[in-house]
Amino acid sequence: MEEKSFRIYGLSAGIKLSDEICKILGVKRQEMETIRFADGEIMVRTMNSVRGKNVYIIQSTSWPVNENLMELLIAIDALKRGSAQSINVIIPYFGYARQDRKARGRQPITCKLVANMLTTAGATKVMTVDLHSPQSMGFFDVPVDDLRSTQELVKIIMRKIEEDHIKEYVAIVSPDHGGLVRTRNVADRLGNLVGNIAVIDKRRPKPNVSEIQFVLGDVKDRVCFIVDDMIDTAGTTCNAAKALKQNGAKAVYLLACHGVFSPPAKKRLIEVIKDGTVKKVIVTNTIDINEDRLFDGLEIISIADLISQMIKAMIEKRSLSDVYSSCNEKIKKLIKKMKK
Repeated sequence: MEEKSFRIYGLSAGIKLSDEICKILGVKRQEMETIRFADGEIMVRTMNSVRGKNVYIIQSTSWPVNENLMELLIAIDALKRGSAQSINVIIPYFGYARQDRKARGRQPITCKLVANMLTTAGATKVMTVDLHSPQSMGFFDVPVDDLRSTQELVKIIMRKIEEDHIKEYVAIVSPDHGGLVRTRNVADRLGNLVGNIAVIDKRRPKPNVSEIQFVLGDVKDRVCFIVDDMIDTAGTTCNAAKALKQNGAKAVYLLACHGVFSPPAKKRLIEVIKDGTVKKVIVTNTIDINEDRLFDGLEIISIADLISQMIKAMIEKRSLSDVYSSCNEKIKKLIKKMKK
């Protein structure tokens, strides 16, 4: 691809992913300097001209959330003042996405606030991956594309079925009622490879605390794949895995798009892996996970190919839906081969 009309940048929480994306596209990641002053202030500037360019800037607003968000806002402002023609902000993991409604009186809707800040800073388009609630796209006054990691998770489940020679019925499990749409999408793409779907009924008395009520669906003697949008403190996913084992599940895999892994997630996940409750934890690289949050039994898959294909489609002014259609066709062909 020729780089005359566009530039791709990666900030502190997006450098590794942007390098992967640029390698796939066959282009060079452009340099952006981030300076942190003694008092905590941040200054960001590009090392080359962006005048008249279509800019793609990649940054996850993961931990430390506020610092990464502020760095992104300052970078957008720098690009705007550098006369970039368009500023396409790619946020693989969108922090504050869970604060998308007033659950109680006098609570903020911070997701809307962050959307306003990105627009005010100068973002002309936003791309995310697996927003906690897709309706949050309505908070933005600029176009938003919420990419879905469904096809990547489907590929992983297919690979695990082949690698581990899983002959038993497979069950796709949602850890709560809110994730049923995602679960159905995964199951639909897998077709006859899936025996059924199940859902965990839970209640959340307070943030980051969940209590399992019951398992809805037949999981006895089945290999279960719990599919979620994120694993934060891992309380929900670990409790869900334990409930499945108690209901007779033969094996349990934990799959999620975002590996947030806030303490005590690592401790909880290590425990369920060691005692045999969970066989594997699989997440994508929307978040650059720190070394101190890694553990045995964790597998990280790359989402760079999906994002790179979407960027290429935008540059070439093609439909993003065509990228999904192409991915789905490849999955269908792979499933046909597995059935032979």
